[in-house]
This record gives sequence, structure tokens and C-alpha cells, in this order.
Amino acid sequence: MTRRPGTPRLLRQLNDRAALELLLTLGPLTRAELGRHTGLSKVTSGQLLNRLQRKGLVRVSGERPGGRGPNAALYSIVPSSAYVAGLDVLPDTVTAGIADITGTTVAEISMDLGGDPAAVVHDAVRRACERAGVALSRLRAVVIGTRGVVDPATGEVRFSFDLPAWHLGALARLRTALGRSVMIENDVNLAAVAERAYGAARGVDDFVLLWTGIGQGLGVMLGGRLHRGVTGGAGEVGWLPVPGEPLPTDVSEPQSGSFQRLVGGEAVANLAASYGLAEAIPDEITADWIAHVVRTAVATGAADFLDELAMRLAVGVAATAVVLDPGLVVLGGHVGRAGGTALAARVEEAVARICPSRPRVAVTEVEGNPILRGALLVALDHAREELFATTVEA
Repeated sequence: MTRRPGTPRLLRQLNDRAALELLLTLGPLTRAELGRHTGLSKVTSGQLLNRLQRKGLVRVSGERPGGRGPNAALYSIVPSSAYVAGLDVLPDTVTAGIADITGTTVAEISMDLGGDPAAVVHDAVRRACERAGVALSRLRAVVIGTRGVVDPATGEVRFSFDLPAWHLGALARLRTALGRSVMIENDVNLAAVAERAYGAARGVDDFVLLWTGIGQGLGVMLGGRLHRGVTGGAGEVGWLPVPGEPLPTDVSEPQSGSFQRLVGGEAVANLAASYGLAEAIPDEITADWIAHVVRTAVATGAADFLDELAMRLAVGVAATAVVLDPGLVVLGGHVGRAGGTALAARVEEAVARICPSRPRVAVTEVEGNPILRGALLVALDHAREELFATTVEA
């Protein structure tokens, strides 16, 4: 194995990266505090901070009183040193957010998705940048969350029933318009990233996020890393074969998946109607309508409905648990969020009855749009990796 020698330049790069990460996570620090956290001397810490200031990455942001001596300067990351964009693309809308390098969201917009998705995404990013007062050229990374299977090898959407236009080289067109830093990721995978950073899975290396709503998805986090599978199909849990439901005869029709038939939007609507929770099922069943039905069941104490829904969800959770044994299952999506702890507790109990491994089942704790927040997190990781690797002159 080839090893990089410990040259002075490499050591400076490592020290700079460590210092920048500390300033991001701990906030403003004095030179002495930075030295204590990194183990560097005051002289080396001072040289490091001077170097980062020249690069425009660090600035003096205040002072800390220092006993009988002079106040010590506080150093912090310059928020405007780089920006990223994250997007949540749905069949009818696109939401775009802009964040600075510290992770603070500085603008967010939503608009209708009509016509060529690549053109609409470009327009959404442009409008979000205008609202933030940021030039499009200052974006270091753009991450797009969307439904469908994303090929890990090419980054292209390999299959999306709801957004077939993504199949026509959308990624290449977006990279032409916005730069090579554009990436597309499965929406539930991004929700899992947000859950680990902000939600019920904070600090948990092994867990799954079961996204339940009109459609079903599974975000799998193993060893602190997303598991996408060889073709990007890991987590397409709607296709999971389950007892009592027919196997699909046409895999191009996602509603034919066995688990989807058991717990999808139409199944939940029919179940609600059978328990008197829905007087009439609308012609178009939406995620918001399904969420309203589930919230009504929780509010009115419709135990039989919740028990049956939990048992159906437990079939998918148990199948996942005996293969991955994740320890933690987070319920997300419209149904998971609407069902809250009342549904999560029932799913946990039902899984324990039918599965030898007994994962804890929790409700998502991510505030706001988890897909957008996950997209911004992934974009920030890429931007920081690029930006923080260029602090030392050759």
C-alpha cells in the first residue's frame, strides 16, 4: 500500500482541516483554545489562523475576556466563504434551499414543476440564489433529492415512475448549466442523512428509516454510511414480498409491489374506510389526506385501526430486521409522522411478536423538510471537502 509521507505541507493541510472542523462544531475559539483542542503550540496555531484568514475562510469575530491580561481574539468561520444548494423534487413541485458553509439556510423557495425537470431545477436554484443575494457561480455543490433509483456508478436516475423525464440525461444537462458539482440522490436516503444529524437517530451508526405514505421507501444507514446497493436499489421496500398479497407481474408498475399493496396510500384509505374513519375516499388519494386520516385515528383513539396499520407495517420492519438487525427503526413520511408515538409503539410491539430481533421503533424528529435538509447536508460535506483541501499553497 502506498503511503503519503508526512511532509510539512501535508501536516499543515491536516492541521488546517482539523481547525476548520473545530470552528464549525464548537463555534468561535481563541488561538489558545484552538491549540488546546488540536494539541498545537500557540505559534503553530497562530500561523494556521493567519493562513486561514488570508484564504478568506476565518475571521476575527469578537473577543474573550482574559483575566488580568488583554482580551483574546475569537476566530470563526466566514459564512460567506462558500455556498451550497439542496433541492427536493416532487412530481408537481420543487423546493430549493441555499446554505452558507456553516450550514445556515439563507434562502428557500418552492415552485411548480412543469416541463423539463432539468430546466425547472436550474430555474429554482437561480431564484433561490437571487433571494439569498448569492451569485450562482459561488455554489460549491448542488444536491437534488428525488424519488426513484439512482445509479451509484453514473449518478443518473435509473428508474423513476413519477418523474420519467429524469431518464433522459437530466444530470448531464444540469451539470452543463450549474457545474460538475451537481449530484442526484434518492429522497429517502437524504431523509436518513437528516435523521442521523438532527433527528431520532442522532449519533446512531446503524439504523433504518422507513418512509411511509403514498409510496414506501427505506433509507439504510450501516456503519454511519448510506447503503445504496450495487444498482442503487437498496431500500425499494415497496417491492418486498409479503404474505397475503400477490407478487407483481409487471415491475414497471410500482403500485403492484406486495408491501406497497399492503401499506400504500390506497391500502390505508381502504383500511380507514372499513373502520369508519373516512366517509368517502377521494378520487385522488394524496399524502396529506392519508396523514389527516391517521392523525384523526390517533386523536380519536381508534385503537383497532392503529393496531391493524401497525401490524401491516411490522411485516416490513420485521423482514428488514432479520436481515440487517439495525437496532433502531425510524418511522418517517406522512404516515409515520402523523401516527407519532402511538403508532411507533404499536409497531415495536408487533415486531417483537413476529421477529427474533427486537429493534426500537421511534418517530422521526427532523423538523421541516427532511429531504431538503439532507440534501443540504450532503452538499455541505462535498463543499467542505473541496474548500478545506485548498488552504495550503503548493
